[in-house]
Amino acid sequence: MITVSNLSLRYGKRTLFEEVNLKFTQGNCYGIIGANGAGKSTFMKIISGEIDPSTGNFSITPGERMAVLKQNHYEFDEFPVIETVLMGHKELYSVMKEKDALYEKTDFTEKDGERAGELETIFAEMDGWNAENNAATLLSNLGIKEDQHYKQLKELDGNQKVRVLLAQALFGNPDILLLDEPTNDLDIQTIAWLEDFLAGYEGIILVVSHDRHFLDTVCTHVVDIDFGKMSIYTGNYTFWYESSQLALRQRSDQNKKTEDKIKELQEFIRRFSANASKSKQATSRKKALDKINIDEIKASNRKYPAIMFNNVAREAGDQILQVNNLKKESNGELLFSDITFMVNKGDKIAVLSENSLATTAFYNILTGRDKDFKGDFKWGVTINAADIPNDNSSYFEGKNENLIDWLREYSEGEKDEQFIRSFLGRMLFSGEEVLKKCSVLSGGEKMRCMFSRMMLQQANMLLFDEPTNHLDLESITALNNGMKDFRGSMLFTSRDHELTQTVANRIIELTPGGIIDKLMTYDEYITSETVKKQREELYALA
Repeated sequence: MITVSNLSLRYGKRTLFEEVNLKFTQGNCYGIIGANGAGKSTFMKIISGEIDPSTGNFSITPGERMAVLKQNHYEFDEFPVIETVLMGHKELYSVMKEKDALYEKTDFTEKDGERAGELETIFAEMDGWNAENNAATLLSNLGIKEDQHYKQLKELDGNQKVRVLLAQALFGNPDILLLDEPTNDLDIQTIAWLEDFLAGYEGIILVVSHDRHFLDTVCTHVVDIDFGKMSIYTGNYTFWYESSQLALRQRSDQNKKTEDKIKELQEFIRRFSANASKSKQATSRKKALDKINIDEIKASNRKYPAIMFNNVAREAGDQILQVNNLKKESNGELLFSDITFMVNKGDKIAVLSENSLATTAFYNILTGRDKDFKGDFKWGVTINAADIPNDNSSYFEGKNENLIDWLREYSEGEKDEQFIRSFLGRMLFSGEEVLKKCSVLSGGEKMRCMFSRMMLQQANMLLFDEPTNHLDLESITALNNGMKDFRGSMLFTSRDHELTQTVANRIIELTPGGIIDKLMTYDEYITSETVKKQREELYALA
């Protein structure tokens, strides 16, 4: 158990959280959520002992072992991969190193023999003889091949390092796991393995993640950091979000009777519990939703940007986009070839590839930024396309104007300041914030500006290349809703599982050997044996 008592953290005049009192118990996974800068990662650093709180303290049940997903990707560069994983169990690793040092001594004494015997007993009790094999299994499950297990960590690329450090945190089944953005740089298969692993975990898990599907799959509780307070709610992220939205609607409905509100909340809990029981969510395993207290459901103070794309200047005709035999090479590498398809009215197509350079190159071709390709494509005469590129730096670099002047450039009609302010206001830029200079914007603020620009374009065809980059959960949720509600056609690429599953009605995958094109949901696509076989055949052709 972790007990947090009267915990506060202040930086000068700024208070991240004040007088926090929480208990984290065995067998539960707590998803820590909050707006960017609310203090999610900082709270994790306090629990890990990396930084001290301003006031208050926390305690851990004696004898329980804690493991932390390291954020410093260079800390273990000089160590072999397998040894880096073993270091995750500090006590076991210490015993191993002391034991090895004794056996390497040339003047081995009787006292050394007695100590070696003690260490062998401790080593056996810790299942030390299986440690290396267990570490290797973890690495393999996380996509690190056997021929890389004995390389130095510095020989691996950034994505591989993340997986090794994740294996280090998971190694030896610690009692408490602290995971800050554990799905970053993981592929679909590895994330699915991690979800299954954590959903069955019997210790305490504290996790920070912007991946809603991941939070929904593994979390039994949500810890919400809002206005300097931290509160624990039963259920996963979707339950927290939907229940807080329901409570917000109820709060604004002054005419509804109290008993009607309670009945509506009870029906919501019953419906959500029934849905959860049919999935592999940790929430259903704990049956926590069946025991939830109505009083726990409260309206959130969180603000969501209003991302809406349906105000189109012109309805699209039947001819949207025809792509013929597209082929693209980059630095001698074949990214994709023989890409032929037609976009139909109302298609919301998730564009996938094992190589992110391929999808970005594909969008650059369609938007005219890249002229170096083979094949051709043709937009319909009624189509007005707008896009969110993977790299938006060209829209902001060297720009010294404020947000109003920046956005005014993209308004083909109305240039009035109040009109422009209204679009920025929808993206949560209010008051003096609209006078910010473009040069000082954060990654998330730049993305919200790009959504304002896209809405001003009133396009009937939208293209998105990784639009959730740099966004907080509130912006991701708002974007997801806006993309679902859009009545036009769309091509998009996103690593957000929930967004792709809920928006796409068609999947296209780009491979060096050709195209896979399926009318199905994302979940159906990634579990389809037919698709898997087709992908193998196309890569074999290349």
